[in-house]
Amino acid sequence: MATPKKKPDGFWHVDIRPTGRGGPRLRKKFTSKGEANQFIQHCAALAADNKPWIPKSHDDKRLFTELVDLWFDSRGIHLSDGERRARACKNFAAFLGGPIAKNITPSDFYAYTTSRKKEGIADKTINNIRGYVDSVYNHLHKSKIIDYQSPLLNVDAIKIPERELSYLSMEEIKHLLETIENFNKNPHVLIITKICLATGARWGEAESLKKRNVRENKVTFVDTKNKKSRSIPIDENLFNEIHAHFKLHGEFNGSTISSFRRALVKSGIKDDLPAGQAAHVLRHTFASWFMINGGNILTLQRILDHSTLNMTMRYAHLAPDHLKESIELNPLTKLSTA
Repeated sequence: MATPKKKPDGFWHVDIRPTGRGGPRLRKKFTSKGEANQFIQHCAALAADNKPWIPKSHDDKRLFTELVDLWFDSRGIHLSDGERRARACKNFAAFLGGPIAKNITPSDFYAYTTSRKKEGIADKTINNIRGYVDSVYNHLHKSKIIDYQSPLLNVDAIKIPERELSYLSMEEIKHLLETIENFNKNPHVLIITKICLATGARWGEAESLKKRNVRENKVTFVDTKNKKSRSIPIDENLFNEIHAHFKLHGEFNGSTISSFRRALVKSGIKDDLPAGQAAHVLRHTFASWFMINGGNILTLQRILDHSTLNMTMRYAHLAPDHLKESIELNPLTKLSTA
């Protein structure tokens, strides 16, 4: 059985998993060793009856940072950005002075957002932090580690204007590829750029491709944002070019994004792009031309690996027949044909 440990802060600390190695991790501190041992025995008895220890809301004095640790051990550790989310939550807790989790209110979060906005933090980042804090409570409530819901349950996300999506013209695509070929020193950047333009892949997805992922005129992306592999057909010329590249230069290795950004600047195209867009403009370019050329929006959703159709609908206005009735049915046209 686990034993409490006395730490430099003078408290006896308990760190246990009553239901076993894969179960919830419970951490608590006590003023005496006897209280700590009683807590351990109590949790063990409840776990034996398949009743994990959950303090009643009015007795739950755990700090929000303790809940963040519980969330990370059971959920965050499995996420690629789990550590970053945990840090954001603990920064929120630090702003509030280390509050007891069940005592946090919507007003606390509004005070936090007001302060951060004065520092210049973006609304999207504030929405992300709200989601991180909310997910801590939601996950632990669902797991029955706490018996109360998130205090941010009714806190609405900040409405953000839809971000401008820019895409490259055919002339710009040609110019960019020529710039990379003539001035870039990294041998992998040109072929990765072509893969992104041909498949709509994120730069990191294309960069992680291995030889075994390029078969039968298809590329299969396995290291994806949504953790789901997807296969996209490519034409025979690109298929052969990829394998010729692997034979000559080996598989992609190291980060190539910096080299691409330098080529984008060298081409002069970067000056015309919205802030924050670099390699992602290749993905937007694929999606935009897919719709311009008459592609199906549902097919595009699958290709881009979007979790919801709403994300893909940003490109719907580029379809050749999008709202074409506005030309035929507007009153000015009717007046001229009357």
